[in-house]
Amino acid sequence: MNNSVIQLNGVTKKYGDFTAVNNLDLSISQGEVFGLLGPNGAGKSTTILMLMGLTEPSSGTVSVCGINSTSKPIEVKKKVGYLPEDVGFYDDLTGLENLIYTARLNGLDYHTAQQKGNELLERVGLSSNKDKKTGKYSKGMRQRLGLADVLIKKPEVIILDEPTTGIDPNGVVDLLDLIKKLSVEQNITVLFSSHNLHQVQQVCDRVGIFVGGKLLAEGNIKELAQKLFNRGTHLIEIGVGHGDKSSISADELARLLNSVRGIQKVMAKHGHFQVECSSDISSIIAKTVIEAQYQLNFMRKKEYGLDAIYNRYFEGGLSND
Repeated sequence: MNNSVIQLNGVTKKYGDFTAVNNLDLSISQGEVFGLLGPNGAGKSTTILMLMGLTEPSSGTVSVCGINSTSKPIEVKKKVGYLPEDVGFYDDLTGLENLIYTARLNGLDYHTAQQKGNELLERVGLSSNKDKKTGKYSKGMRQRLGLADVLIKKPEVIILDEPTTGIDPNGVVDLLDLIKKLSVEQNITVLFSSHNLHQVQQVCDRVGIFVGGKLLAEGNIKELAQKLFNRGTHLIEIGVGHGDKSSISADELARLLNSVRGIQKVMAKHGHFQVECSSDISSIIAKTVIEAQYQLNFMRKKEYGLDAIYNRYFEGGLSND
């Protein structure tokens, strides 16, 4: 990508005989929110450490904002804001005092640091708690303050490593909404590392599924579904009956729908049927069922969500994908 802000080419990281990251190629564009999704131990945090120049790749190249993270880690850190799972603050200082301290470390004079600190505390919804010592902040408040702490240096890239762990559901929604707004309004590139499928799907433009040190697939939800569910990218659920029967078998329905172009598979599931199709042909399916004098009890269209995509990678038979 010409406007790539994060670029990894053939990156491998080994610790002795253990390969934490295996031949990773990844490109993230300016203003994009990219979700790095995978279980604990997948290699997500190791990838982040290499991006920030905190550990060197065994092979391959890593660059952020056009700067080589390995050879110029200090320059990269000037461009990147990092929000970890557990944010560290001086607990005996207030929220505002902590922000001023960070701002001063980044070269702002005291007056500007105070002004920016107040603005950001307002932005993240902590203005009413700016004079409270951070040792008394809840986990959600600390993460909000952490985001303000990241933003005070005006980063071009924000890296979020499991930022919602331990936050209550309402706090999670607010934090994710804030992250999305920042990306849109300030054109900030965001790398969001998480094992939470719902949160990644809610906030990210694209997703990379990361397992065992390998990036198995990447793209938006539709693209991932097309790559993975090659039998069909649309899923239609129907309830069909015939005469005195409450339902018919999947084989019977498959024979009935055999003439319909675009149907890839018919499956029986919990008293109804799931039909995988290459396109949305629900109206044709309905017409075919009714003309055959079957009872169409219900029909609903479903899209493959990230949970279905993610789970399919662990059902077996996908190791060569």
